[in-house]
Amino acid sequence: MYTITTGGAPSTSSRNSSSRGGFRGGRSSSGPSYSRGGSRGGFSRGGGASGKPFNPKRGFKKDYIDEKLFINKATTATEAEQYVPKHIFADFGIHETLAANLANKGFVQASPIQDQAIPVALTGRDVIGIASTGTGKTAAFLIPLINKLVADNNHKLLILAPTRELAMQIEEAFLDFTRGMKLFSVSCVGGAPISRQIRELQAGVHAVIGTPGRVKDLIEQGKINMKYFDSVVLDEADRMLDMGFVDDMRYILGLMPKTKQSLFFSATFSNEIKSLCKDFLNDPITVTVKSRDTAASVDQDVVRVGSDADKLEKLHEILLKENAGKVLIFREMKRHVDGLAEALVARGFKALALHGDMRNRERERAVHDLTTGRAQIVIATDVAARGIDIADITLVINYDIPNNYETYIHRIGRTGRAGKVGQALTFVSERAQSRSRY
Repeated sequence: MYTITTGGAPSTSSRNSSSRGGFRGGRSSSGPSYSRGGSRGGFSRGGGASGKPFNPKRGFKKDYIDEKLFINKATTATEAEQYVPKHIFADFGIHETLAANLANKGFVQASPIQDQAIPVALTGRDVIGIASTGTGKTAAFLIPLINKLVADNNHKLLILAPTRELAMQIEEAFLDFTRGMKLFSVSCVGGAPISRQIRELQAGVHAVIGTPGRVKDLIEQGKINMKYFDSVVLDEADRMLDMGFVDDMRYILGLMPKTKQSLFFSATFSNEIKSLCKDFLNDPITVTVKSRDTAASVDQDVVRVGSDADKLEKLHEILLKENAGKVLIFREMKRHVDGLAEALVARGFKALALHGDMRNRERERAVHDLTTGRAQIVIATDVAARGIDIADITLVINYDIPNNYETYIHRIGRTGRAGKVGQALTFVSERAQSRSRY
């Protein structure tokens, strides 16, 4: 289903002193031009701040999920509902350098969310974007807002994301899209030195891309003044709510000017998100590009296992297949992530762990090595894997059944992206199946 709704929520360059008003310090516009240590400049890697405090009554409770929901044949491109975009990127009338950068990155035909959201956002209207992961949301909000910044670099942009990994990926896209445009950004995320982030803010940036907890910390320290920001993006708003960031988001949004452009993107549209939109958006246009919860391009099936040893042997057999490609394996516990990674390495596989207790550079290495092909397998917890966007993941394995179906949807959304077909396998205990018959 592809719809646009107007009027509210749906029922379901050079620098100058004024452009740095949101930050302490700043550079004089009359001074020399500055280089930020290479093309990656103000790119700080790091991670999300802490979310909800652990609740022992809820922490390990699992919802019952009918195993039939783990089985679904991927729909081929010829079988799926086809969307015919109205625009190619050359139609948007954006700044010529931005257009050239997009062309160099291979952006020609707009995806459905880009096709519908970009023209609206270019007019300055607020947008609610409802779209599944992997549909091109990042470009859908970056392109119109970068175009706004390059037209007038007095504007300032804030982008909030749930995790350090997603914030890193957004800034990488920002840097790619703004090459040669003298627009600067900083990642304000936990898990990375705050002192470096403060130095970048004081030097002067046009865009802050961060997690709610760290951005709030910097506001409270007086390093960011939100009254100077006139554009804001919430990316994966539903994930930020799940992680307990709703109060931080409301705090940050409440400090911004009444007159601003807001772009909220989410895979789902819960009552809490509706409330955020009602309180902080002005006459938004809603773009909905979502036909189902589970990606149609993911071929889903179960693998029946007995003992833990049998489970590992089944996994070994799957990973030896020629078509395994890049593999992302999910486990519930951090120590189990480490244990499985060690077991696979001992069997000769190029496998790495990814979880919240790892140091920042170790997490970066895991994502980088799987992206570049230096590693074939990453074993991760759900928290560490939120927001990861690695091209060409061919297989997702649920080594442990997730706590709820929503988490399952998020996990398998790491594959079958950008029009490609992926595979998801869920290990199901034969003993659990036997007990369920009685």
